[in-house]
Amino acid sequence: MMCPVVDVDGFEVKLTNLDKALWPEGLTKADLVAYYHEVAPYALPYLNGRPAVMGRYPDGIGGESFYQKECPGYAPEWIRTFPVEHDEGRRVVRYIVHQNRATLVWLANQAAIELHAWLSTVDHLQYPDIGVIDLDPAEGSSFDQVLTVALLAREVLAEFGITGFPKTSGATGLHIYIPLEPVHTFSEVTAALKNLAQMITAVCPFATIERVVAKRTGKVYIDYLQNTFGKTMAAPYSVRPRPGAPVSMPITWPDVERGNLVSDQFNLQTVLPLLREGGDAFRGFFERRYRLDGLMETGFLPENLPHWQEMSHSTPKNGSIIQEP
Repeated sequence: MMCPVVDVDGFEVKLTNLDKALWPEGLTKADLVAYYHEVAPYALPYLNGRPAVMGRYPDGIGGESFYQKECPGYAPEWIRTFPVEHDEGRRVVRYIVHQNRATLVWLANQAAIELHAWLSTVDHLQYPDIGVIDLDPAEGSSFDQVLTVALLAREVLAEFGITGFPKTSGATGLHIYIPLEPVHTFSEVTAALKNLAQMITAVCPFATIERVVAKRTGKVYIDYLQNTFGKTMAAPYSVRPRPGAPVSMPITWPDVERGNLVSDQFNLQTVLPLLREGGDAFRGFFERRYRLDGLMETGFLPENLPHWQEMSHSTPKNGSIIQEP
């Protein structure tokens, strides 16, 4: 059977094995390609100019998978790449750079289910323009606890004049994105968000920065270490390699406050209708960029501790308990 070649905004993309099932529910590579083609206008503002890491699942989510940083030699000439030195210059990786809809379609055809992107762009690689607070619930914790920690993070950020933007992880947690001026190093951003995490753990008994997984039971891990050079995570609107094809979906703070979120409500089949109806919850993300100087310089804010402690004991809105698969 001949492999179709399609025109995507003036770029030719060869599509292969479109009937290949990637999820046990029967969703195929064709479904993935169609999704990334249509979601591109919403996703690209948070991807453009950033090195990409491909999470590839050639035999579907039940088969072998791998993460690929190096652009394959068979990539079309129009795919943008950028060399990045690793290991103190001993190794150079030629990354694909997110730049347009055609790139997303080509990546989808590689069965790259997940869109992973750096927190910095190639224009200022050492200085991230996105910071991330990754809230990861451990076994025995509830999703309501995740929501409460997210709201505490919002309060702490607000004390420093910073607005964060929440999104679902597409798994069991939440991410809070922060638009930054590209002036801080990755180490500085990590240090600032570690301070933020410590402020939360000081008042919230079920929040932790404990790195040993076995010691996190019943708690929400605040992973500030996602803000290190070369780290990537599922980008906004990325599909995840989990049953039901969930999507890492930008949401609003009222969504978090209401708490009526379930892990499978945002997926490959539901996201596009939701976007057409309500638009991008992250719109305006880069209209204001923040510096983290205050968070790097300060420790705790004692005058706010009683209020934050009260928040940490708020009534649960979503009592589902996280269990390890």
